[in-house]
Amino acid sequence: MDLIKRNNNLIFPSFLDEIFRADWNGGTQDFKSTLPAVNIKENDVNFTVEVYAPGFKKEDLKVEISQKTLSISSEKEYDNETNREHYSRKEYSSNSFKRVFNLPETVNVDAVQANYENGVLNISLPKREEALPKPKRLIEIT
Repeated sequence: MDLIKRNNNLIFPSFLDEIFRADWNGGTQDFKSTLPAVNIKENDVNFTVEVYAPGFKKEDLKVEISQKTLSISSEKEYDNETNREHYSRKEYSSNSFKRVFNLPETVNVDAVQANYENGVLNISLPKREEALPKPKRLIEIT
């Protein structure tokens, strides 16, 4: 599988990065969204995609397959109106990400399953019947 990288900041990327990284209390702060770590495993019968996404609920996560592309995303916003405390500094109010992978032709897209447990999203991508390894066959010599 291939990861599709997207650069949303095409105009003056280093200039804008430096402006938005400034921390007014000293140091630097990186405001780029962080992508969750992903492990991809392959065995004889399937691919397994493990997405490390702690702090999310399974309702926050969205997994889609469209035209041989696997898309994993989440958009989570925090409610600021219910908290009336006064902050001298508050750095978070939402969390979102999107990961996109190209699927190989061998994946059976109709049998894909996903499970979210203990902060890890597991996506099972079974291989098609014709892509599975064939058992050894003894050929008789005549």
